[in-house]
Amino acid sequence: MHFDLTDEQESFRKVVADFARAEIAPHAEAWDRDHTFPVDTVRAMGELGLFGLPFPEEYGGGGSDFTTLCLAIEEIARVDQSVAITLEAGVGLGANPIFTYGTEEQKQRWLPDLCAGRALGGFGLTEPEAGSDAGGTRTRAVLDDVAGEWVIDGEKAFITNSGTAITSLVTITARTDVAGSGAAPEISTVIVPAGTPGVEVQPPYRKMGWHASDTHGLTFAGCRVPADHLLGQRGRGFANFLAILDDGRVAIAALALGTIEACLEQSVAYAKERHAFGRPIGGYQAVAFKCADLAVMAETARNLVYKAAFLKDAGRPFRKEAAMAKLYATEGAVTATREATQIFGGYGFMDETPVSRFYRDSKILEIGEGTSEVQRLVISRQLGLPV
Repeated sequence: MHFDLTDEQESFRKVVADFARAEIAPHAEAWDRDHTFPVDTVRAMGELGLFGLPFPEEYGGGGSDFTTLCLAIEEIARVDQSVAITLEAGVGLGANPIFTYGTEEQKQRWLPDLCAGRALGGFGLTEPEAGSDAGGTRTRAVLDDVAGEWVIDGEKAFITNSGTAITSLVTITARTDVAGSGAAPEISTVIVPAGTPGVEVQPPYRKMGWHASDTHGLTFAGCRVPADHLLGQRGRGFANFLAILDDGRVAIAALALGTIEACLEQSVAYAKERHAFGRPIGGYQAVAFKCADLAVMAETARNLVYKAAFLKDAGRPFRKEAAMAKLYATEGAVTATREATQIFGGYGFMDETPVSRFYRDSKILEIGEGTSEVQRLVISRQLGLPV
């Protein structure tokens, strides 16, 4: 057993950390304030190779492992969650379904731009009335055999990277069974290129946090795409998306880990320089113990995230470990941001202080890509408890 990253991974981590400090951190407050999606910075991340990290070189990827992707997400999350989730969703939810389940023609068509960061993909699973109950999908795709097209009607909600200037596609789940047949729902996956007639991108949501992340609802009304835009086997869309979410949960946990680490770093620094009653506030147990708890939280989350990523890279089962990492790290991030805000006091309530943004941003981590309750359900099932 060892816990060391390779020299190459450590060097890459430093490259990403330097980029985050130089190209993201100075602008994060303004992007958050103005709800600006930083297209140029996203493209720069693509030029750095971040969006292609885990994919083969033949598609323009970097040929790295999943752990390396988690390191990149972790380092960017140390300075801004909005940009980190843009990367996480772009890779894990945009490109990964194409790579994992696509035909060779689909991979050749879509992956090069997605890997290069010239384009972004979305992941349309959630609906207004089907969130955690993703099997309750109501969006329908009916095959028009004469035209050789899928005709899609329905709605998707809370879709990241779905309305940017560089969004190229959204992969959606839709029912493909015959309406009114009484048969069990057949859920398939279909690629919908951006700008397809019949797709309406709804206005951006007014969100508590992640203000620099792109999030929209989508409406489909008689939207037609070619029959060969089916992704994977017909009827396997729901199962395939659940498998994709296992990867995504580890990546979200890496994002949460970066947030915890940022809270620890900034809280310790502030506790050393801020004076009250004649000495640094870090000299008081009330503050020192909070910092100690943050350190334990960061260490535990790091071990859970890296182990889950290791199991994924080793080709071993990791569903339970992914759920554990996501559950602990995201709930930890919410606690860490609250405690950091408390340490900063009144300054922590001001938007100019990063911990204020971290606090607002973190709540969604317990909800997106599977709520904390869903993670506990996954873990309990993996323990063999009755369903």
